[in-house]
Formats: sequence, C-alpha cells, structure tokens
Amino acid sequence: MNRIINSLSVFGLGLIGGSFALAIKSKFPDIKIFGVDQNHNHAAKALELNLIDEIKSADDKEVLGSDLIILAIPVSAIQAILSELLTKISDKTVVIDTGSTKASICQCVSQHSKRAQFVAAHPIAGTEYSGPEAAFPKLFEGKKNIICEFELCNDLAQKYANWLFETVGMNNIFMDAENHDKHLAYVSHLSHISSFMLGLTILNIEKDEENILNLAGSGFASTVRLAKSSPDMWAPIFQQNKTHLSKALDEYIMQLQHFQKQLEVGDSAALKALMHKANEIKKVLK
Repeated sequence: MNRIINSLSVFGLGLIGGSFALAIKSKFPDIKIFGVDQNHNHAAKALELNLIDEIKSADDKEVLGSDLIILAIPVSAIQAILSELLTKISDKTVVIDTGSTKASICQCVSQHSKRAQFVAAHPIAGTEYSGPEAAFPKLFEGKKNIICEFELCNDLAQKYANWLFETVGMNNIFMDAENHDKHLAYVSHLSHISSFMLGLTILNIEKDEENILNLAGSGFASTVRLAKSSPDMWAPIFQQNKTHLSKALDEYIMQLQHFQKQLEVGDSAALKALMHKANEIKKVLK
C-alpha cells in the first residue's frame, strides 16, 4: 500500500479518531496529522501520546486544506458541522465520517454542492473505553466497515476512502443509509441499550457494591461491558435512530415479558424452548 495523501486532519481524538491517527502514523510516519478536539485535555493528551503532530482549530487553513478529514465525533456534532465544513474545504479535500447512524447525516448534505467529496462510513470497531488513552493502532484490523451512498462520491473521494480503510485493515460493505440504520438498531444499538439498562438494574437492586464485585462472573462482566461506553457518544446515536430503535425495543420488551410470564407460571419446558430457540444465534455468530 503506497502513500497517496500528505496530510490528514482528525476531528475527535478519542478511541476511533485516535486509533485512525495511530494506524496511519504507524505505516506512514511522514503523513502530517492534525488533531481537532473541543476537549482541550483530550487534545493535549493526544499530542502527548504522539497520536497527532499538531493541535489545530476546525477553521485552520491547514485543516481545511488537508487531503483527508476524518470526523470521529458524536453523530449530533457531525450533523451540526458537516454542511459548513464541506463549504469551507478545498476542492481537493475529502471528508469521511465515522458515525454509527447514517440516514440523518446523509440527508443533511444531500443537496450540497460538494456532496461528492463526502464519504459516509461506519467502521464496525470499538471497545467500551473512550478518550485518547483508549486508542490503539490495530483497532480496525480484520473488522468490517460500512459505506453508504458510495455511488454519490467522486473518484477522488472513493480513492481516498478505499486507501484509508485498506490501510487500517478493514473490509468494506456497501448499503443504503436507511437500511444501515435499521440493521444497526438491532445488532448494535439495541445491545448497548440492553447493557446500559442491565447495569442500571443491578445498581438499583444491589446496593452493596462489594457483593457485585465478589459475585460477578464472566457472564455478567461480558453482558454489562458495553454499559461502560460513553453516554456522550451513544445518546445522540439513540436519538438519531429512534424510529428503528423504538421498533427494536418493542420486540425486545415483548420477548422479555414472554420469558417473565413463563417463569412466573413455572413452565420449565417453555423456558427451555425459548432458550433453545435463542441458541440458534450460533448459526449467525460462529
């Protein structure tokens, strides 16, 4: 893989943005990487950890003239700044977002004169940790990346996007924005809500935190792991995808209520039948 850009600007220097910066820096140390973050502590820490070469403001001419800009900020912030950012960038700059929702973001720039310079992407990678300290260069290796409306991107945008995701080791999947949001409501967003609410339930029921630490096994730890994720990132995702997510929650609540009913009437066979049916997920997640 050859270097095809000279400069990169990363908005948001947490897990995703920081990991992109580190992955590029590890393979192409001569690419100039600028960092933009409203959290001054995050920006300073990213510079200290050598995730980036320089801290810049969003309006800096070197940022707006970068070959490539990666937006790794909350989806509400992406939607708020994207149109103005596209207006300000050079004609040779490509903007790629990494948000976990796509329909609202794509819609907000659908009529923009520089729409062809924007790539709507969603790297399916992450951990429950956040901030610059959480970033590591191999986060994306072997993971899937969803790109929406790729046909609306110009040749340069497609070239830079393919280069970026191949460089960090991702495999691209292409779909329309609405289907992206619908499917992610079930396979990602719902699981985060489930984990958040399970964590909240345990904290409300079990007031003795020492008992939680002493009795929690690997099953609890893995199930509630996502409850440690950043609310600042996930609240806007839930809001932007509320229509699909509400339908997913209706189905999930129905399944929980059905299980509760069988539990209350003591129907062990019905409980086993439900769990056996759930075991079929092994065919999907091997």
